[in-house]
Amino acid sequence: MMKSPTTDYARRNPSSGARSTPDRYGYSQSSAYSDSSTERKSNSGRNAATLAVRSVAGAFIACFTPPETEKSKNQLDSEEFKSSSGSVISNASGASSDRKRGSHRGIYGNSYNSTQGKEAGSLHLTMEEIYDATRNFSPSLKIGQGGFGTVYKGRLRDGTFVAIKRAKKNVYEKHLGVEFQSEIQTLSRVEHLNLVKFYGYLEHENERIVIVEYVPNGTLREHLDCIHGNSLDLAARLDIAIDVAHAVTYLHMYTDHPIIHRDIKSSNILLTENFRAKVADFGFARSAPDSDSGATHVSTQVKGTAGYLDPEYLRTYQLTEKSDVYSFGVLLVELVTGRRPIEPRFQLSERITTRWAMKKFVDGEAISILDPKLQLTAANNLALEKTLELALQCLAPRRQERPSMKRCAEILWTIRKDYRELAASDFRSFSSSSQRSASIKV
Repeated sequence: MMKSPTTDYARRNPSSGARSTPDRYGYSQSSAYSDSSTERKSNSGRNAATLAVRSVAGAFIACFTPPETEKSKNQLDSEEFKSSSGSVISNASGASSDRKRGSHRGIYGNSYNSTQGKEAGSLHLTMEEIYDATRNFSPSLKIGQGGFGTVYKGRLRDGTFVAIKRAKKNVYEKHLGVEFQSEIQTLSRVEHLNLVKFYGYLEHENERIVIVEYVPNGTLREHLDCIHGNSLDLAARLDIAIDVAHAVTYLHMYTDHPIIHRDIKSSNILLTENFRAKVADFGFARSAPDSDSGATHVSTQVKGTAGYLDPEYLRTYQLTEKSDVYSFGVLLVELVTGRRPIEPRFQLSERITTRWAMKKFVDGEAISILDPKLQLTAANNLALEKTLELALQCLAPRRQERPSMKRCAEILWTIRKDYRELAASDFRSFSSSSQRSASIKV
């Protein structure tokens, strides 16, 4: 098997919880988003978007991606985009590369040693060892259930904890075999600290097993639902968005051949104890079109998750990297609102979260859609507005109007930088005010 080591690194406050793997399924054209594929043009300005929404009720608004300036093109070469070793993503001449395949330097590669000391793809376990690690697939060790099968927490004989994915055994579900092969082939090709690490796989009689890194702190969706206790603050949510943007940018631009994930969603984003995000579940992954041959898309059956599906892909069966960008736009809205993409419990006008949120945003009512678990501060309001502006671009009906994942990462870095500066200013103002109040009381 091919080897592709990846690692974890730490920051933020620790937490705990179990991981779950949600359902995945092939998707037909009967999507709740199928009516949002009408193509409309507007510029990226707020006023133009407002006119578009008000002229066509209940539809999405697209905005063209702002033209990249030399400053934005070179932003990846800034201090903020350097790895801890000080390297940056660059080609031989020092300029940033739009598609540098096979490069693993800087933030899109990973040269650190694994905390668990396991080489990717290095485990060659027998079924006896799998049974031993999972105590014969004990229900008490079950940590997830999905379309692929069941996920168990396992402990190897050397003490290492792993996640063991056991495929369903229904011989009539031939697509599961395809997903199994897709997942192991993709995982064996990639290495990034924001992707789950692949340890190995096993096919034995009617058993199909995938062994991956155990990520202990649950999924992003679970944390947005406060299943593990306290809610994530907006600073943590921005960090997670950036982690995911880096991971998907790596898949699109810095692997030997570009990869489209096809199932970017909050329940496929696992969090470490230090709240590092790791993108998981590569059963739907596909190789991107070969741009060197002039191909612009891959024609393929529609697969994904309702609420995250690119309406253009749904309508045309043409898959590109921009389908992941659309799903990422849905994820951004999910992060700032706390809502799931489809919310049947709400009234009809609010059931499709992105449609509801985008209309509120362009009507100047963004503050009303902020997750009620988040505080109403100047810094949060700024980050909310800027994040929704980026989401609006990602959700454009036509793929040509959506930014690249690399551009999304750049914009998110800027949003986080501005957010931190304003939050620090707010804190200093609050401290000064508290000191003045204390002196008056004395």
